[in-house]
Amino acid sequence: MANDYKVLYRKYRPTTFDEIVGQKYSITMLKNTIINNKISHAYLFTGPRGTGKTSTAKIFAKTINCENPKNGIPCGECPSCLNSNSADIIEIDAASNNGVDSIREIINNVKIAPTFSKYKIYIIDEVHELSSSAFNALLLTLEEPPSHVVFIFATTNIEKVPITILSRCQRYDFRKLTNEELTSHLLNIAQKENIKITEDAIEEIAYLSDGGCRDALSILNQLSTSNENIDLNTVLSNYGSVSSVQIKNIVNAYMEDSYEQLKNIFDNIEKSSIDYKVFLKKLVDQFFSEAITCKTKNNNSMYLKIKNTIFELNDLINKININVDPFMLIFLVLIENIQTTENIKSLENSVVKDISDNAIPKKQVQPKEKVEIVTEKKNITIEEPIINDDFIEKLRVVRINNCFAKADKNLLMSSKERWESFNSKIGSTDMIKSIIIDTNVVLASENINIITDAQESIVDMFNHNLHSIEEKYKEIENATLHFIALTIEEWEKYKKDYVKKLKEKYIYQIMEEPIMEQGPSLTEEVKENNYEDIISIFDKEKVEIK
Repeated sequence: MANDYKVLYRKYRPTTFDEIVGQKYSITMLKNTIINNKISHAYLFTGPRGTGKTSTAKIFAKTINCENPKNGIPCGECPSCLNSNSADIIEIDAASNNGVDSIREIINNVKIAPTFSKYKIYIIDEVHELSSSAFNALLLTLEEPPSHVVFIFATTNIEKVPITILSRCQRYDFRKLTNEELTSHLLNIAQKENIKITEDAIEEIAYLSDGGCRDALSILNQLSTSNENIDLNTVLSNYGSVSSVQIKNIVNAYMEDSYEQLKNIFDNIEKSSIDYKVFLKKLVDQFFSEAITCKTKNNNSMYLKIKNTIFELNDLINKININVDPFMLIFLVLIENIQTTENIKSLENSVVKDISDNAIPKKQVQPKEKVEIVTEKKNITIEEPIINDDFIEKLRVVRINNCFAKADKNLLMSSKERWESFNSKIGSTDMIKSIIIDTNVVLASENINIITDAQESIVDMFNHNLHSIEEKYKEIENATLHFIALTIEEWEKYKKDYVKKLKEKYIYQIMEEPIMEQGPSLTEEVKENNYEDIISIFDKEKVEIK
């Protein structure tokens, strides 16, 4: 007898646009494409694994072949909709069909008209796995495709896709799902499947899946096979995770400069089966949250101390090997950055001797007076002037004003491309990567870009690290550019204010940037904007003037 059981990620694979979790922008744009009958010949879906790229490709393919779609949704009644295994929708896994011969077979078949649908659609998953010769063979077809053919590419590694292919596709970026989105989705499925699980266990699964819906469902599926109640400890013990309470205790002991408390916590961790990678990620996340809090409260000395520790922990990832206890190295990094007058020679005698010389971080743990450590840390960690909130606010007013004054649509398009390029080239262990990974360029002038992010904490971190970000941008993109960050909500308000000023014939003036605590001053006058200027500044954004 055949086994009809389906694992959760297959059973709950989306079959309609409305079932796709967390990709509202991309889904809305794809629906509009269908509603307005503006079907392109090639699409590229990019993003982390398990975020809905292939599922969306299948739904999109089915919808554009529907004879009577309504508001971007297939009718479900026409022959194309009823034929679930349509011969006109061809799925190819580039990981196992990456040679030029496979692509030549596609090229020969694209000339043949669809069997009974409007389009013959090729969905090529993991397209970055194609060889260089395969990409070159595909290029000519993408340049002059038959009107009845649509290509949908999906990839988790956009950097490996040649620019010649990228430039011929409409690109849609699929982001990681938030913990809130995953938690809500998992709770809903758990209720449908009668899985008894606590909410904090669901939240831990969401964290462990790192924004991937498929990974989250796989974890839930595995834990549910025991038919027992699933609580937080079940998840922690099965996946080598660590509770948020333990992480917060470590951070609190670190901030209170309590060596003894840190030592006791790490002694207990040594006896457990915690995955050091999960542990390190949670620890850095908590430190990042504390750094934002310190910056908000103008506690600059603690902010610099935490910032230095975060960088050292990130560097530590590359130093850990199978011959060294990773938790011991993490412990050493933490106590190096605490301020204590205690004699910790016992640590050197009992711990350091157990670590091979080539694995020990170069800095040795030495007892120092409190004042000496503060002085040393200032010399090490200050890479840019300490920017206070008042200065950031003044700078923000000036840069937003000046960017509006000189904004241009063509610059916006090229700036977006450059920003994406910059984002992709930064290493995953670079602190700047964690700040800019989900940001977008929404307004651009020759010298200034306005950046947005959904989270206020990220925007705050971005603006307080402007110097580092601008220097990194200059190093990677070989271009000098200034930035300022806003939340998406703040950007919407500034945009409405801009429209209002245009209506009132407001004359923008270039403002001089402040130098630390000096306020901006007005200098030259620029041209008067009119209503038509809105179109030249905002890219694909609908603006209503009342």
